[in-house]
Amino acid sequence: MADEEYNDMDMGYEDEPPEPEIEEGAEEEPENNNEDAPDEVIGAEAEDKEQEKTQRPRKTSKYMTKYERARILGTRALQISMNAPVMVELEGETDPLEIAMKELRARKIPFTIRRYLPDGSYEDWGVDELIVEDSWKRQVGGG
Repeated sequence: MADEEYNDMDMGYEDEPPEPEIEEGAEEEPENNNEDAPDEVIGAEAEDKEQEKTQRPRKTSKYMTKYERARILGTRALQISMNAPVMVELEGETDPLEIAMKELRARKIPFTIRRYLPDGSYEDWGVDELIVEDSWKRQVGGG
């Protein structure tokens, strides 16, 4: 496009609503949010929700599936490879996957597994709550 064809018009939207004018002496209505609510009420609601989760009986198995195990180990190994803090004592291990497996054996991986149910609800399980099969030890050479 040549310079002489360029026209210096306003590039704003034509249908843009005008800014509302605030009259002197009129106060703006505060937005209704939880910032003004006392902290005790918000904390009490969070505690009630937490108790509801723990009181309900769980429907899913207490065993970690091989798919969950693969995802947990892969995700944790990636974190370790990117210099995340290690939760177990290292005894010469340098491979992130081996370190992740050692953390899983020690139940020190700080992850939560969310299992969705057919009715749309879900259950949250901590990695430390689940039973992990030992069949994967022979992959690492563990005893």
